[in-house]
Parts: sequence; structure tokens; C-alpha cells
Amino acid sequence: MIKQGIIVLWLFVATMGMSVQAQQFYNVLDYGGSNDSTGLNTNAIAKAIDAAASKGGGTVYFPAGKYITGPIHFKSNITLFIDAGAELHFSDDFDHYLPMVESRWEGTEVTNFSPLIYGTDLENIAIVGRGLIDGHGKKWWGYSEITIRNQKEGEQTKWQTEFKRLNKDVLAPDLPGWVERGFLRPPFIQFLRCENVQIKDIKIQNSPFWTVNPQYCDNVTIDGVTIDNPPSPNTDGINPESCRNVHIANCHISVGDDCITIKSGKDRSGRKVNIPAENYTITNCTMLRGHGGVVIGSEMSGGVKNIVISNCIFDGTDRGIRLKTARGRGGVVENIRVSNIVMRNIRDQAIVMDTQYAKTDPEPVSERTPQFKNIHISDMAGTTNRVGLVRGLVELPIENISFNNINMQVKAGFSIENAKNIAFNNVQLAIADEPFIKAKNVEGLYLTGIQNYTPKADRPLLIFEDVEHANIQQNYPSVGTNTFLELVGDENKGIYLHGNNFMNVQNTVVGPTTAVVLTNNIDAQKK
Repeated sequence: MIKQGIIVLWLFVATMGMSVQAQQFYNVLDYGGSNDSTGLNTNAIAKAIDAAASKGGGTVYFPAGKYITGPIHFKSNITLFIDAGAELHFSDDFDHYLPMVESRWEGTEVTNFSPLIYGTDLENIAIVGRGLIDGHGKKWWGYSEITIRNQKEGEQTKWQTEFKRLNKDVLAPDLPGWVERGFLRPPFIQFLRCENVQIKDIKIQNSPFWTVNPQYCDNVTIDGVTIDNPPSPNTDGINPESCRNVHIANCHISVGDDCITIKSGKDRSGRKVNIPAENYTITNCTMLRGHGGVVIGSEMSGGVKNIVISNCIFDGTDRGIRLKTARGRGGVVENIRVSNIVMRNIRDQAIVMDTQYAKTDPEPVSERTPQFKNIHISDMAGTTNRVGLVRGLVELPIENISFNNINMQVKAGFSIENAKNIAFNNVQLAIADEPFIKAKNVEGLYLTGIQNYTPKADRPLLIFEDVEHANIQQNYPSVGTNTFLELVGDENKGIYLHGNNFMNVQNTVVGPTTAVVLTNNIDAQKK
């Protein structure tokens, strides 16, 4: 038996050895590269990629050491393997990122500086390993935010001249202020129209602009990646734009803007391309610093649909789950599921759904009108300033939203405006200030098992203004709830309260009561 086991083990090892041997590794050092912080490795890396591609593909290998390089341009069937102890440091010489290439910048198609890692129309590409890639973005940030912004009228650099020459057909309203300035920082990693993309286990830091930014790609997996950008302008973490079948898991993100953002193009450019972001799963991620944890928009003109966000922790972000857009974008965001989320020390709102991200005047519904619908949030806990902001358009309300099994300590509850068919079930809060819900211009509001554990005598639990068809049942307000519902104005209609226990409530309804029907409730007089 022992002899047989040794033979089996030998066969296993031999088979594994054949498998490893069959893999084609192309060591950058064999192509003239240097890993001692000297020289520029751009050409050596390109030679290694070309050698691998000439054989049908392979793995370009970076052993431990420090490599300085300019942009890396992928080919199909190529894996960059950045081993533990290996560091790729990207040059901050802007000239190294010329000639300018096809790109997309904040949802608008442009020709721009080459991204640091780039590829178009490829398949089977990957960046893997336990190493580090550093974008050295500080010079980019300062130049864009200070030097260009403070130019005198008529001043222009060679990069601005080239950008404007190549982007004559990009209309300024699509990128207000940016096209005129003519200097757009490049994304760190941007792949366009690629299939089977994998980014795994590496650490990324100091991105010039958005960090991981696949565009129009299919089957993208980002797993076990750490992204660390200091407070800096627009250094979002992971921004898959107009992609299909995206899987983001086990990532640790702390950045200067949004941690993970789902986008699909901006305004006319986005509607013209009309490629949605669809079929995304985001799970098991931690997000520490950033304007938003997981954000959809504001560039979503191609539409966003079929998104699942689960088992994530947001600690110290400005907002948690944030959906944002504005008139002029167009597009539909729909079929979004969020569950099993823990939030801590969220500065502003835990949940935002806002179609008035930019202040604009009402207009007739058209292709410019964005829409949010079929969004469901459940099983959430933590601490925040305001739990939720839901703000639709007068001409097109946000529709079919549910909040289930939420337990949080907060300063303010929910603000809901211009919405339709909103449901709360088993939402339990400890609110320091303001009511549980302020609702204005809402049609179809369903409240079951809501609770504020810290009521204030001078604040009603609910304030309704222009609310139509509300069903409020099976609620048992806490001791100290002075007023359960306050009605503002004469436009509330069809407010039904039934099966509630109001034994701890001094005033069940305050305001014009002609819109209210109370049935089968237990009130204070029935103690």
C-alpha cells in the first residue's frame, strides 16, 4: 500500500511538472528589462509581450524587484504575472503616454493619453500576482488641478494642442470645462471591447485618474485586488463601464473618489453608443475611504440593469449605496439587489437614489429623462448620518423600491420625494433627529413593522405631504412617540392605518384627517 501511494504521488508530481512546463513564461529580464530601479522597461515589456503573442500567448513574468516603465499595451492571450516582491512603477513623464489613443473619459469617447495599462479588441487577458503596481499619480493630479486650471487666457501646452487637434468632433457640452482645458488624466487600467478579462490579487496605488476601468468588455473578473489611492481628484477604484457579466469579489478599496462605480456613458455620447452595464455581481468587499461605497452613475445613459451587491462592509465612506443621475442623461437603472451590508460612520447617507444629482428644471419626458425602478435593499446594519434619500423627478418618479430588515443608528431617517410604490418592512432605527420618514409627492407607500427606538416628543414619526394611497399596518411605536403621523396640506389621499398598536402614542394623526381611514388599531384610550 505504501509503495502504491508513492507511485501515485510520483505520477501526480510528474503530471503537475508537465503542466507547469507546458506553460510559457516570458521573463522580462530576458528581454532587456531591469529590476533595480534603473532604466525604462517599456520596450523590454513590449518585446516580452510580442514574443508571447507570436507563440499564441503566454505569461509575461516579473520576478521580485523594482521596474520603471511607461504604458503597457496588451495583446490577446497574455497574462502579466507580477510576482510577490515585484513592483511596477509607472513613469510620470507625460510624453511617455504619447501618441494619444482611443479612450473613454467620464462616459465620453475621446482620443487621449494612453492609459498606463491598455488594450483594445482583445480576448483572454489577465493581470495577476502578489506584486504592486504604482501609478505615481501625484504629478498628474497637480498638473490637471493646478497648472492647467490656472493658465492665463491663450496659454496652451503641447499636450493640450494635440488633444484639441484629435478631438475636434467632441462637443464641449459633453465634457463641460474639460474639453476646453484639453488635458485629461489617463485611467490606470483601461481595456476596450475585450473578452475574458481577469485582474487578481495585485495591489494598485496612486492612480492618475480612475483605477480599473474596463469599457465595453464581456466576462470581467476582478478578485482579491487591493486599491489604495490617497485623497486625490477622481481616483475612483473599480469603474466597469458599459460591460457585461462582471464579477467583483474579495477586494479592499480606499480611494480619493468612489470605491466601485457602475457606469454606461454620459448624455448624448452615452445614448449614441447605447451599451448598458448589465449582469454585475459585487460581493465580499471592504471599502474604507471614498465619496461612495458602491455607486451607479452619474454617467448611466446607456442603462444599468441586473446588479447584485452583497456581503460588503463600508467603513468611513461619505455615502454607502448611491444611485445618481440628472436630466439630460436618459437611460434606465433597473433590477438592483443589495443585501447583507454593514456600514459604519457613513458621513452623509447610507442609501441614495437621486435623479436630481444636478439641479435642472422640469421638462417633458424624452430620451433625456433618466429612470430608476425595481431596486431592493435588505439586511443592512450600522451607523450613518441619514439613512436614505430617494428623490425622483416630478415628470418621472422613482418607482418600485423596497427596504427590508434594516437596523441602524442614525441622525436622520428617510427623505422621499417624487416616488411611486415604496415599501418598508421591518425597518428599525434609532434616530437622533428628524422624523422616520418625510414623504412628499409619493403615490403608493407601504409601511409594515417600522420602528424608531429613540422618539422625540416634538417630532412626529411620519410626515406626509401630497401622499396618495398609503397602507400603514402592524406597527407598534415606541414609548415617547408623541405624534405618529403629521399630514401637511390638503393633497394627501387614501391614507389607511390598520392593525397598528398605538398604545404608546399621544396623537395618532395631526393635520387634515379627511384623507385618513383608521381601522382595527389599538389606541391609547383602549389601554
